[in-house]
Amino acid sequence: MTGDARARAGFPMTGGAPRARGRPPGLRRREPADLDACAAVLADVHAHDGYPLDWPDRPARWLAPPALLDAWVAHREGRVTGHVGLSRSAAADAAPALWSRRAGVPAERTAVISRLFVSPADRGRGTGALLLERAVREAHGRALHPVLDVLASDTAAAALYERLGWSRLATVQQRWGPDRTVSVHCYAAPPPPA
Repeated sequence: MTGDARARAGFPMTGGAPRARGRPPGLRRREPADLDACAAVLADVHAHDGYPLDWPDRPARWLAPPALLDAWVAHREGRVTGHVGLSRSAAADAAPALWSRRAGVPAERTAVISRLFVSPADRGRGTGALLLERAVREAHGRALHPVLDVLASDTAAAALYERLGWSRLATVQQRWGPDRTVSVHCYAAPPPPA
């Protein structure tokens, strides 16, 4: 790729990762009134990336599971562009149990980062990293260690977590139905700064 082509694609002239385009988005706590806008962005993400793998019957309810501790949205020019949630661990989450065994602490000392997505039209501005950082900060503020599960096929998400210093704990098989098993990578956030 020539230097001009690299610059147009958003890459720094010296090589490396794509450069963020434009100003970073605003972040705020998700309000109940945001759920329809979040569901619309989620529909775009599902059409573009196949996330979530199975489209929920009620997307707004899927974004607000019973174990949810808090959630945030990214916004730009008055519209929602991304979302992240922080939840207590559930029995189906593999990462909390793995982290618990590795760290020698109860699984209840973890918080699960979930429902992280960014509108395809708004990528390349660091939105995913900002949302993830916000959820991690909240987990640490609650004296919980952030963990997450991600489908092994979601290579873009795994690359983001690894670029931000998250550790892959393991890759496990999860049964999602009587005849369906999926591979899931389990990650733990880096330890909080001293």
